[in-house]
Amino acid sequence: MTQYRIEVGDAHSHRFLVSMRIAKPVPQQRLSLPVWIPGSYMVREFARHLSPLQATQGGETLDVVALDKSSWQVNNGAKGALTISYEVYAFDTSVRTAFLDAQRGFFNGTSVFLKAEGFAHEPHHVKITGLPKGWQVGTSLQAVRVNKQGLGDYTACDYDALVDHPVELGAFWRGEFTAKGVRHEFVVAGASPDFDGQRLLEDTRKICEAQIGFWHGRRKPPFDHYVFLLNTVDEGYGGLEHRQSTALICSRRDLPRRGRPINNDAYTTLLGLISHEYFHTWNVKRLTPSEFAPYDYTRENHTRMLWFFEGFTSYYDDQFLLRTGLIDAPNYLRLLGKTINQVLSTPGRAQYSVAQASFDAWTRYYRPDENTANATVSYYTKGSLVALCLDLALRQLPPSGDHEPTLDGVMQRLWRLGRPITSADVAQALADEADAPPPAELLGKKRAGTRNADALQGWTELLALWTEGCDELPLETLLTQAGVTWSSKTGSVTQRLGVRLSDTGGVVKVQAVMRHSAAERSGLSAGDEVLALDGWRLKRTDDVQAWLDETRSQTVLLSRDQRVLSVALQTPLDAASVVSLSLSDLAKPTGKDPRHDKAVTALRTAWLGQ
Repeated sequence: MTQYRIEVGDAHSHRFLVSMRIAKPVPQQRLSLPVWIPGSYMVREFARHLSPLQATQGGETLDVVALDKSSWQVNNGAKGALTISYEVYAFDTSVRTAFLDAQRGFFNGTSVFLKAEGFAHEPHHVKITGLPKGWQVGTSLQAVRVNKQGLGDYTACDYDALVDHPVELGAFWRGEFTAKGVRHEFVVAGASPDFDGQRLLEDTRKICEAQIGFWHGRRKPPFDHYVFLLNTVDEGYGGLEHRQSTALICSRRDLPRRGRPINNDAYTTLLGLISHEYFHTWNVKRLTPSEFAPYDYTRENHTRMLWFFEGFTSYYDDQFLLRTGLIDAPNYLRLLGKTINQVLSTPGRAQYSVAQASFDAWTRYYRPDENTANATVSYYTKGSLVALCLDLALRQLPPSGDHEPTLDGVMQRLWRLGRPITSADVAQALADEADAPPPAELLGKKRAGTRNADALQGWTELLALWTEGCDELPLETLLTQAGVTWSSKTGSVTQRLGVRLSDTGGVVKVQAVMRHSAAERSGLSAGDEVLALDGWRLKRTDDVQAWLDETRSQTVLLSRDQRVLSVALQTPLDAASVVSLSLSDLAKPTGKDPRHDKAVTALRTAWLGQ
């Protein structure tokens, strides 16, 4: 048995005190701390925040020898319990690590709990104690013996479970609701006094009930308690999924407030985040890629399937806002159009597949720089569009047996496998759900679909084309076939110039230059301060939009590394466009077979509920 004790040391110096007791250690006991946290694919070296380890056995102080950047060996004997003590510096406000000050505390187990090698599969116990007066504990860890504030003893079945339950500490707001017979808690730290907690609970309950029903129908989910841990700050956004909880961060302005109008866009974004992380309770935390079985906390765990686990989750997060009535179809299409434009404005999509982007998340997506848009594509956004295309392609097919083919059915088939999956499993689930090959035009082949073994080959080819290839997805075709009007207009001057700018305090700077763009041809570079255009001082990015004339060459004055440079802005600019989506008027005959119009109406109604 491995036991831990964690308490607030000095809140002003942001340090937790942790002690660890191994009842029956092996000689020369090895210890380690994860270098990453599941769900956030970057090596973060959590051990850099640990103080030197102090080890004792039978009242004797022992030597602790560092073996590498995140593991140690204690020079102990086999008899008697072994105790290790250390401090953890905690001053990261993100959802990934640990934080502590005089107002609030938070930690993930991967940042604070050493693993005793050889004992990872045994039960682990934690005592949370020594908190400031008035502080509470919020966590999905299984309570054994705790007081009203949550201080006391908790347990986990093994080390993996121990580090999969983040902990919120402080004088926070707490509310709860029941969804499909399961108790859900919502902990909110840092909210303004007029925060409308009841509204947040009601809207979140709708999402949870819909998603439990999606995965389990009338059956109960594989957990009886779930906790949302939301930290509200002045500016921030993000989340990290766990099996029975999620850690979230948002701007406190995004919250609903009693007696005040809701910022619909901001609140919708927050609800989308909640929906996204809750969907991960199944998709990635239980339905996992084969490469994550089991997790290896000592190094990168590569998979080419984040397009599925993050991308498909990104498709379903807003889908559930639509299905629960939290947004309507026009608003959903607006959000979908935003995602499409994000992908189309990323030059990296032309040379980097979404599967390769998944594999390289550790070094590219989580380490963005000025060249990221040219060097990769987001497996979140493009992955969600792959899901959209598959869903619409399935919905075009005739009924198979007693069901209409949908991506919902594919997800549920994969869930019923009850094991880690591969891309081959996804292709098989698509073929089983469709019971026919995909529409031939999507593969560029002129052959009739038959319900036989060709189905698996067809869906395997299509999945590879869209995830391992770099060709454009047939978004316009599939959306039009679903009763959605695809409109495009000329992009902004900066989009056609191929540059991303920022302005702060009257200073305009180049953040990124797109590959093969007019900005690149002109010699602009990331980090340049843009001083003037044809002799006119620039103070805002809007000035570029207003004064740039794409019909002629203009002189741009730049400051680069303390040197003032003059460059000629090359024309013509690129033909960038912005897409917008809207509901087609299905009451107006298209002039095609009336059965076609009826099929489009049925497809859109099933997909968008309109």
